Amino acid sequence: MRAGAAGPRLVLATRNPGKVREIAAIYAHLNMVCLSLVDYPGIGEVAEEGATYVENATAKARAAAAATGLVALSDDSGVEVDALDGAPGVHSARFAGAGATDAERHARLLALLEGIPEARRTARYRAIVAVALPPSLTDRGTSAGPVRVFEGVCEGGIARAPRGIGGFGYDPIFVPAGEARTMAEIPPDVKNRISHRARALRAAEGYVADVLRLLGEDRRDEPPNTRGAGRATGAWKGDG
Repeated sequence: MRAGAAGPRLVLATRNPGKVREIAAIYAHLNMVCLSLVDYPGIGEVAEEGATYVENATAKARAAAAATGLVALSDDSGVEVDALDGAPGVHSARFAGAGATDAERHARLLALLEGIPEARRTARYRAIVAVALPPSLTDRGTSAGPVRVFEGVCEGGIARAPRGIGGFGYDPIFVPAGEARTMAEIPPDVKNRISHRARALRAAEGYVADVLRLLGEDRRDEPPNTRGAGRATGAWKGDG
């Protein structure tokens, strides 16, 4: 759902069109207006300088919430290859250097795995979703509202060559467990059920729905109840 529609607003702390499409599709059943940083050209990008996915996702969500005054959702994710001791991991986006294309990142990873047998090409996609409340929804009035984080993991392995034209990131070389197709060959509706990001978003969905419901009721004097609190991978972060 986009600007101009009725409902509380959620801003996605990204300008990545692939992520925006995926998140909007997975949350399409929620009664909300789904915005992204494309709708806020004056807001700069937050550098992903954290040592963990949680640090990066939290920083991006906090910055978007503070800048827009809206509830903000961000994610940070990566591919973790067992034969490379979990690399590239949190450095997945910068694995082939700043400004590298997806194809260049694929080529570097495949080169490092050259000669590695199928049984040792196991890997996983991991995503952390962070949901940040803006200062206006807290009783502190600070620049950093509370943040809740959720995790999703998709096990699989690394193909020997890129295949497929769908998705983005490492999708053309990542084969989910139980699949013969890469993530880029899988139809979007299937990917949106099994991907790491989809799993993290589903874990966060109850909390997001509660936040948006409270916004709709204009109740700003208490933190939301968290229907999926047991699925969260961390407690309240920062000042919250």
